[in-house]
Amino acid sequence: MNKPQDLILVIFGASGDLTERKLVPAVYELFKRNLLPDKFAVVGVSRTNFTDEAFRAKLKNAVEKQGDGEKIGEFLKLLHYIKIDTAAESEYSKVKERLNELKNEMSIGANYIFYLSTPPKFYGIIPKYLADLGLNSQSDGFKRIIIEKPFGYDLESAKQLNKTLSQDYEEDQLYRIDHYLGKETVQNVLVTRFSNGIFEPLWNRNYIHHVEITAAEEIGVENRGGYYDESGALRDMLQNHLLQLVGLVAMEPPASLDSESLRNEALKVFRSLRPIKPEEVNKYSIRGQYIASKIKGELVKGYREEKGVNFESRTETYVALKFYIDNWRWGGVPFYIRTGKRLPTHVTEIVIHFKPTPHYLFSISGQSDTCNQLIIRIQPDEGILLKFGMKVPGQGFNVQTVNMDFHYADLANVSLPSAYERLLYDCMMGDSTLFTRGDAVETLWKFLRPIQIAWADDSKIPIYGYPAGTWGPETADSLIEQNMKWHYPCKNLTNDGNYCEL
Repeated sequence: MNKPQDLILVIFGASGDLTERKLVPAVYELFKRNLLPDKFAVVGVSRTNFTDEAFRAKLKNAVEKQGDGEKIGEFLKLLHYIKIDTAAESEYSKVKERLNELKNEMSIGANYIFYLSTPPKFYGIIPKYLADLGLNSQSDGFKRIIIEKPFGYDLESAKQLNKTLSQDYEEDQLYRIDHYLGKETVQNVLVTRFSNGIFEPLWNRNYIHHVEITAAEEIGVENRGGYYDESGALRDMLQNHLLQLVGLVAMEPPASLDSESLRNEALKVFRSLRPIKPEEVNKYSIRGQYIASKIKGELVKGYREEKGVNFESRTETYVALKFYIDNWRWGGVPFYIRTGKRLPTHVTEIVIHFKPTPHYLFSISGQSDTCNQLIIRIQPDEGILLKFGMKVPGQGFNVQTVNMDFHYADLANVSLPSAYERLLYDCMMGDSTLFTRGDAVETLWKFLRPIQIAWADDSKIPIYGYPAGTWGPETADSLIEQNMKWHYPCKNLTNDGNYCEL
């Protein structure tokens, strides 16, 4: 892998949790692997009153967890800090002055990456104030901005944010980050599809019955009740993570692996999503909210009892959606996606359900043919599993489903890079393949707009309570046709059945 050009990474919101848990540890991993530029620095920017030394001390524990203690001291010297009020335009001159100092000290060009690890209300403000000081100009070096989700809260706000940013920046300067796309197994969806002759010919309406994507979380909203009550599962997970996975699963083979080709194919999928009519929202979507329950003998709070949550809140902590992609490859194939908090386990996976055989030869013995499934596990226990029928040894033709599986953990001496490690490196290299483009963001918000409006305006659309530790509202099974149910994933990819040992 090549080294990026010399640059300075500026993190706004540097005193926050994301910087400590994800960003700086990811940069440290790149440092250990010798994948940082030869001349490189991190400048943290926040309201907290830190010196350089105090900032380094705060982050020391975070990088110590990554091991290789001999390099920690050398790495920490790359970290710097500036205290400013990010809401005050006059304060941004301090950022420019510090960057000029470091640029001269390190004898490098003005290559800057600005990472917005801040509340979304600053996504339009910080880039504007930087541009007013000329820190958007690429005449003396590249300038790139990484923007965390959520990118808008609905179609109107996403359009407005895109419009604001486009006044001062080109699209190729904007990196809208979705950390799911940085996961190794997500990227392997493309390899699985397009490098294997046994899968691609079957990857269409002729052989696939339906596609299912699940992103389940064991935890509740924890200490983020105030934020989550303004967001909900649809905005927090479904609009970005899950629908981006749909794009990878459903896209046509790109002409090449360059950024534009891949993102163009994903956009074609998003534009082919069949619109959901306002009167059909209740038919194609289900929302739920976890209620108090006992998990392994311990009482768990309901969502409305969480700190910062309105006791009459109708914010969904679970959402399931059924939809169709109206194009030649996927015509008539239903897609099902769901996400929720306080579910039985933490897992994200894609399940491809193949059509059953046209004639059940073995149903006489009491064993009906089961549909083959290809399961792509994103997290945890990353890997791929193929389920198919085999004869049980002995007399007769009793059939049992068996698994052929691969786990990344089985690869000797191979460690999976974190999503942020991969995405930060890609941004340094100027590769936007795994980042979301502005037109794709707007297209997905447009698709979800009828649901958002109906949920807000139609009080007749129910929000179902589901006990914490279960797989969401029981009525969610009614979305899936032909008496089928959701696939209930286990923690371990090789095990079958419902993981509900509560």
